[in-house]
Amino acid sequence: VEMGIYLSTPKTEKVSEDGGNGRLRYGLSSMQGWRSTMEDAHAAYPDLDSSTSFFGVYDGHGGKGVAKFCAKYLHQQVVKHEAYLAGDIGTSLQQSYLRRIDGCRMDEMMRGQRGWRELAILGDKMDKFTGMIEGLIWSPRSGEVKRNIDDWPTEEGPHSDYNGPNSGSTACVAVIRKNQLLVANAGDSRCVLSRKGQAHEMSKDHKPDLELEKERILNAGGFIQCGRVNGTLNLARAIGDMELKKDKSLPAEKQILTANPDINTVELGDDDDFFVLACDGIWDCMSSQQLVDFVREQLDTETKLSAVCERVFDRCLAPSAPGEGCDNMTMILVQFKKPFNSDSPKNPNDSGTSTKEQPASSDQQHDRNVHETDENSEDPESK
Repeated sequence: VEMGIYLSTPKTEKVSEDGGNGRLRYGLSSMQGWRSTMEDAHAAYPDLDSSTSFFGVYDGHGGKGVAKFCAKYLHQQVVKHEAYLAGDIGTSLQQSYLRRIDGCRMDEMMRGQRGWRELAILGDKMDKFTGMIEGLIWSPRSGEVKRNIDDWPTEEGPHSDYNGPNSGSTACVAVIRKNQLLVANAGDSRCVLSRKGQAHEMSKDHKPDLELEKERILNAGGFIQCGRVNGTLNLARAIGDMELKKDKSLPAEKQILTANPDINTVELGDDDDFFVLACDGIWDCMSSQQLVDFVREQLDTETKLSAVCERVFDRCLAPSAPGEGCDNMTMILVQFKKPFNSDSPKNPNDSGTSTKEQPASSDQQHDRNVHETDENSEDPESK
């Protein structure tokens, strides 16, 4: 039974995964909770290449297609960028979210016939008619990293003039390259690093009432009402949401809403224990330091990192809806092995491959890695 955007009883099934390599291990989990739809997605690639790991959380609003699109393609854009090949991860991250020359890379890719078709396949348009890929939480399989990274060819068709989705998604991404942690963020998902037990926020929540965000929104002709951009969206940066990016006289980073990411970098060492990437379904319920304390406490007795994520969800889940603790929940926990080794992400005992443990059922699901929880209808309320 549904009550608008909320269910009468929460969906507490969790889809989880564990994996790692010679210098880190990770666990992740997703849960639909009280929401009538599951609009979160995630990506986990411990070996994006031989010296690089990539993790991302994507919190969709108004539909799940954009979050799933980001989970499928954002890391591919990072890898194929010339700056990445030259070792400049920060530039490749920034340009994958938002290219200065031709606007936002992710947004541009979602336009036209090709973009329409991709979003339809990923669920925004097709599944309510066909029942495609329903009932699963979704993230792409590791093997997909190397595929589809040729340039984005345009397609002709009935949707060639499609201007991109009005749904959108946050994107909070962490890349570990040798001894550096780089975090790119657009929206209100968050990355927090635990250093000697102290929470260090590696990203800033892009809320409309922040001074810089407010200034851009107002200068672009937008307004803020009840803490929401143009009265609808309670975050100030996102991928997608093309209705709020229509002013052709303004560059992409100055639109009412922008996908322009903040990028923060820190050098890692033995003081660094772990970091967490999570959607606001967690941060609405716990502060950064509260979550770090809770995770440290759990790690005293629990070795499976995905189980720690699951316990966070159980702690956050509200007894009734609506209110805090009623959102979709997604969390990735990445723990550094000690002593911290910046040179070799590979484990010499694992024949040069990373490990990935997943639920037995996930292998049957269209060759995808952990997978999409759906739902009968799109969320009519923007975030």
